[in-house]
Amino acid sequence: MGLGLQRKMLRSGGPRLVPSLLLLLLLLPEALSAAAGQTSAKSKRPKEPGENKIKPANKRGKPTLAPGKDRDSIATMPKTSSIMMQVMEKGRFQKPAATLSLAAGQSLELRCKGNKIQWHYPEYLDTFKDSRLSMKQHDRYGQLILVNATAADTGEYSCWQQVCSGYVCRKDDTKTGTTYIFFTEKGELFVPSPSYFGVVYLNPDREAVVPCRVTVPSAKVTLHSEFPAKEIQSNGSIIYDIKRGFVYLHPQLDQQGVVYCRAEAHGAPQISIKYQLLYVEVPSGPPSTTIVASSNRVNGGDDITVLCTVLGEPDVEVEFRWIYPGLKDERPVTIQDTWRLVSRGLGCTTRLSQSVLALQDFETIDAGYYICTAQNLQGQTTVATTVQLS
Repeated sequence: MGLGLQRKMLRSGGPRLVPSLLLLLLLLPEALSAAAGQTSAKSKRPKEPGENKIKPANKRGKPTLAPGKDRDSIATMPKTSSIMMQVMEKGRFQKPAATLSLAAGQSLELRCKGNKIQWHYPEYLDTFKDSRLSMKQHDRYGQLILVNATAADTGEYSCWQQVCSGYVCRKDDTKTGTTYIFFTEKGELFVPSPSYFGVVYLNPDREAVVPCRVTVPSAKVTLHSEFPAKEIQSNGSIIYDIKRGFVYLHPQLDQQGVVYCRAEAHGAPQISIKYQLLYVEVPSGPPSTTIVASSNRVNGGDDITVLCTVLGEPDVEVEFRWIYPGLKDERPVTIQDTWRLVSRGLGCTTRLSQSVLALQDFETIDAGYYICTAQNLQGQTTVATTVQLS
């Protein structure tokens, strides 16, 4: 439209357009408000499923694994799950916690799922073949029952499934269960000991434990020497394990002596039995064995003795076996085994184990090799000597 024509229209229609423009300006705010209301009304409409759905930023999805080796290794990892259940009153069951605290006098029943269940429990119950403890294997679970529990029953109770192939059985590490139970008893802060005095051997190549365990998990326990009378500070070389006692991580010669433990709970202190700490010089391993005969050449009718000797760790037992010339002919001999602790200076203690074979009225069939085999948990050693008829 040309500029001249526009001016002409304004001159001809200007006065008539002014009222219309004013009316439009007056109605504009109401129109805008109505439009906003319609928009707001639309926004309140419930959304259809899937419409404008936005996932929260903090929501995690399942991690994706790269195909190949990682996925395969994770898929083949054995899954370990506890098979142990504690039978509660009224026939209820619950998985026992890592540690439990029960009052003495109560009964305990544990069950482990499986058709070949083996059990581990405090050695105290085995040592005295306690009739309060019973175990039974059912079709689908193993059962352990302990009645009228005492503070001495405090310890670890565990089970595992046996997997057998013929006569050979092994432990299934993926099907096990364990719990440590404190049986609290009035006047018994420490787990009672079968003796009034204990001996602990300090071996330089392994930990040593002063076994003063408590029946109250919250008890404060300290270690003390009898002479000089003082509390022994841990300083990192000695730690307290509530399930084992005071652990000497790296035993030293200067740590030997007589010690005891002190426990306190609810303002009532108690003293444990005393323990003699003895330093051991002999390293662990198969027996260090020697053999010697009273004489290597004897006359007919003489009596002889053959002595087999082992110097070893004080707390390691040794078993002896003999082979001698008259064995196949059932030649009568006398064999006597003994042991004792001996001091080797500097406060070191050694176990001297000996086996003596005695034979009377030496004959021709008795001439030959006398062989002694000494065995401990680490292995065995065989030594021999000859005895000849002059």
